[in-house]
Amino acid sequence: MPTKKRVALIKRIEEQRNTRLISYITGDRQPFATKIADDVIPLLKQHLQKINFNKKISLFLYTRGGDMLTPLRLVKFIRNYCDNFEVIIPYRAHSAGTLIALGADNIVMGKMSELSPIDPTTGHPYNPKNQINPNQLMEISVEDFNSYFLFAKEKLGIKNNQMTNLYANLSKDLHPLAIGNVYRGYRMVKMLGERLLKIHMQSKTDTQRIKKIINNLTNLICIHHYPITADEVKEMGLQVEEVEDQKEKVIWQLYENYAQEMNMENPFNPMKELGDSNEKEFLYYSAFVESKSISHTFVFRGKLQKVQQNIVPTQVTGQINVNINVQSQGWEELK
Repeated sequence: MPTKKRVALIKRIEEQRNTRLISYITGDRQPFATKIADDVIPLLKQHLQKINFNKKISLFLYTRGGDMLTPLRLVKFIRNYCDNFEVIIPYRAHSAGTLIALGADNIVMGKMSELSPIDPTTGHPYNPKNQINPNQLMEISVEDFNSYFLFAKEKLGIKNNQMTNLYANLSKDLHPLAIGNVYRGYRMVKMLGERLLKIHMQSKTDTQRIKKIINNLTNLICIHHYPITADEVKEMGLQVEEVEDQKEKVIWQLYENYAQEMNMENPFNPMKELGDSNEKEFLYYSAFVESKSISHTFVFRGKLQKVQQNIVPTQVTGQINVNINVQSQGWEELK
């Protein structure tokens, strides 16, 4: 069960919006960060079966992103249980979170709410510049890749017929298949965005509106974590409801309750956690899927242990480090 305070807040939002609410919160506190993933679908099923069917269902969403294919499945699944689907964004709904918002009939945003561009990041199969660990993946943003060619064209005056040489130089450092993977990611995210919008928009009458929204989220904004606030989301052509006063206050209180439960505002400091102890077991909540009658949380369990790093082998003194030994991780239902 959720805590009594969260149950009360969930009920207040449900009453204010004439809806049934499900929270989906992923954590961004390292090293226990979580992301949107398809393992949430079976959990959502339990919550939705409790609701059965309701005219309107609201997803209370906080996330920094995750798997880009999950949003389409998640949105379609929730829509099986309602006529109207809305997403309530108290703060951040980045990347894959923005894709989920694209599938909503209504996006509820306050002063702190933000979406982000939806350009994916792919991994280079190897990183030849990393001499210590050349097999480590090098992340490549679609926008970084596009900007390389735009810079050459717009700032250096490179002509279209010279782009072949530019590509040849780039492929010396990037594997050709990695370049293909970048383009595939770009095509995929555009397709997903369009399909999510077409769930609740008309393909024929809203064609230009859909193109404008996708162009804004994939081409025009070149910084992946650029915060797209309610006024810009409206300008793109999405259906946005801006909440203020008491309604916004309750939404923010529910977010703050999750943030405190997950300790998201404080960087994880293992030495501080241990204090004077040499070892200590830990239990950390890093994600929630919750409605007023059921609570699922993603739990990390393990042990912190001080380890003395000898600077000189014959000496017993030296730097003290902390081993973070994660013994288990996974979704659990809170009773």
